[in-house]
Amino acid sequence: FSSPQEIMDVLHEKEKEKSNSARMTAGFCWPWSTKTDVNGDLIKDVAIGEFAMPWETHDKVGRIPKGYVRWYEWAYKPEGIKQVGCIYTAQGFEFDYVGVIIGDDLCVDETNGKLTADITATKDPMLKRSPENFEKHVKNIYRTLLTRGMKGCYVYFTDKETEEYFRRRIQ
Repeated sequence: FSSPQEIMDVLHEKEKEKSNSARMTAGFCWPWSTKTDVNGDLIKDVAIGEFAMPWETHDKVGRIPKGYVRWYEWAYKPEGIKQVGCIYTAQGFEFDYVGVIIGDDLCVDETNGKLTADITATKDPMLKRSPENFEKHVKNIYRTLLTRGMKGCYVYFTDKETEEYFRRRIQ
């Protein structure tokens, strides 16, 4: 897919066929807002080009705008389709279809051509506490997200070299 919006368009079509059957997920490469904007709407933290969606709602957001759900409801309430889920809300759940945005935390090492992880790209404070295990954790996170779809998985890469790395291996 050339944009996350293309994936969302497909996921919305799948969701029309069967409720709660599709979700968008992403690596934790965007901030997770703890407040609403001045209009009381969720902040669309996951923004890539023309695409912008809010994460599942943080506990610190006092009043949830109509049509959205808290993080712990994201996987099983219909409104969850309007929010991006992370590893903490997606693990343990399966959907018919999942979209995965692979962020800049997973990349290709230019010196050896191998897959590696960039700790400077994460917004997850827990992962930053363990730099020696960061690469292993990031790879496990994406493996988990990529296996949430039972019928299909649609992927967008923020880094085109990483996308090519994966394309070469699945062709």
